[in-house]
Amino acid sequence: MNDSPTRALRWAAAALAACAALISLPAGAALPQLAGPPLVIGHRGAAGHLPDHTLEGYALAIELGADFVEPDLVSTKDGVLIARHEPNLIATTNVKDIAKFASRKRVALIDGVAEEGFFASDFTLAEIKELRAVQPMAQRDHGFDGAYKIPTLREVILLVKRKTLEKGRTIGIYPETKHPTYHKSLGLPLEDKLLDELTLAGWNDRAAPVFIQSFETANLRELRAKTKVHLVQLVDANDLNPDGTLDFTPPYDKPYDWVVSGRQGLFSDLLTPAGLAEVATYADGVGPWKYYLQSTACKAIVAGACQDANGDGLVNEADRTVLPAGTVVADAHARGLLVHPYTFRSEPSRLPLEDLAAPSNEYQRFFSLGVDGVFSDFAEDAVASRSMFLLKRLPGYRACLVKGGCRKP
Repeated sequence: MNDSPTRALRWAAAALAACAALISLPAGAALPQLAGPPLVIGHRGAAGHLPDHTLEGYALAIELGADFVEPDLVSTKDGVLIARHEPNLIATTNVKDIAKFASRKRVALIDGVAEEGFFASDFTLAEIKELRAVQPMAQRDHGFDGAYKIPTLREVILLVKRKTLEKGRTIGIYPETKHPTYHKSLGLPLEDKLLDELTLAGWNDRAAPVFIQSFETANLRELRAKTKVHLVQLVDANDLNPDGTLDFTPPYDKPYDWVVSGRQGLFSDLLTPAGLAEVATYADGVGPWKYYLQSTACKAIVAGACQDANGDGLVNEADRTVLPAGTVVADAHARGLLVHPYTFRSEPSRLPLEDLAAPSNEYQRFFSLGVDGVFSDFAEDAVASRSMFLLKRLPGYRACLVKGGCRKP
């Protein structure tokens, strides 16, 4: 294995530790908030550096200053919650390379879409522990593929509790229940198992450093009847159109429980004033795809298609321009809802023209909108940008840093 990524990560952790300390909330602080520094949520751990959903990735996100780490949850055949982005393991593990599991490959229907691969519900936990995580994005570093095991939710909680003690600051978990309707159809519902693990950890109460999130609405309503833990309604879309409007091609058009129940509407309906008022009856916040808050449009459009505007020979986000922001943050706050948009990534190809390939510029834009937190693949960039934002925008913040730390700037 090439050890240069290891050296780079160690350097990053050390060089950015001071920035992380600037905004790190003290142990015992109440993290969920509508005031104070926006939270940094380590998306799938430290997904920009290490394979998704590994203990090593979560630990790195914490070293880089993340306040929360995000384990996506799916169930094994024997009903254990593990951290994987999807029930289909083919893109995030080495399962396809293990001869003894070759016969497990099949087609499954997930939220109405046929997928071919290897599915967590066909494997016991013991078998899952034979697998190793891999980086799912081709353009990212694959030097750690095969190095790390697949963790259970319980292992993630134990890691976070240990790191909270080591770091002397509150660190939380932000689990997502992945495809809850699908899991119920298998006889492997996620909700009670998740609550059981939180209860075991002493984290099944309002004061716990926990958010539970879902793209579906019915299971959040079910959870609200069973727990006081903070809940967040995720809001998705399929893609961006060239003009910056959102594309709602199925299955990313609406929560899947709406499909099953026959409810009409789109994900976007949840972010209207009426939709937000409905969400406030069962959740504490919304987690919108960031373009709901401020979208981007192609700088050059020919025959309805985006063109290469920056001359690099590629067509991607770097060929788009920022549009005026909408009112989602203000509308959500007016109903007492937190706003945690996703996902912030640091590759230049993922940043619009105005951000000049500088991740801090994008973070500054969204912090200026008043968001309460961000999901980031690169926690170090989010933490450093938060420090810059607070130093510039919040009166007295620099002074309280000199005095030894800021709890509520």
